[in-house]
Amino acid sequence: MVAMSLIIACGAVMAQDSKEAKEIRKERQEVRKLARHELTAKVDKVVKKEAKQLKKQGWLVKPGALPLEKQLERVYMMQYEYDENLFPKYIMGEASSIGENYDAAKTSAISLAVTNLAAQIQTEVTALVENTVANRQLSPAEAASITESVMASKNLISQSIGRTIPVMECYRITNKKTNEVLVRLAYNGDMAKEAAKKAVRQELEKKGENLHEQLDRVLGF
Repeated sequence: MVAMSLIIACGAVMAQDSKEAKEIRKERQEVRKLARHELTAKVDKVVKKEAKQLKKQGWLVKPGALPLEKQLERVYMMQYEYDENLFPKYIMGEASSIGENYDAAKTSAISLAVTNLAAQIQTEVTALVENTVANRQLSPAEAASITESVMASKNLISQSIGRTIPVMECYRITNKKTNEVLVRLAYNGDMAKEAAKKAVRQELEKKGENLHEQLDRVLGF
């Protein structure tokens, strides 16, 4: 009964997310087909729009740092890179934090961004599980168990995340004269899969389930 309930629950979640996942995959396929100059033009358009919005909200960069537009350009060029399975080559995490001084706010923002990275990894791996079911590489029961383990492993994934790449950092002074720092971190896609694999395996072992080969199939190992 528990297994059946899990399969039904997993199926409901996947059905709910299926349309959105298909749209995301379609968009990624279109991005992968773009020539370099077309991708650059797309990034330039997005960057100008976001930079204008951020500046309007009062965000600044520290003296000596790259201009906001250049930082955003790097963010989006990395964000639009996908492998042959349409898995991001870089997972992006973002967070902001407020502190009495700049360094304290930045440290807190980075910690929160790593947590956000773990959530993004969860989302991407769950999408891979759904795709393997669609391609009949996994049974619904196997997918349900792996998905449950993925969703339960956010803290473990966060702990398994290694060296991140800072790609954006800006700040603004609040009405209370404190510092608010916004950061965006990138994490290598292959390393993200490894972090997820390590964490999910621990969760599967807790449940006494031996789905290591199926997990490797999901993550492309």
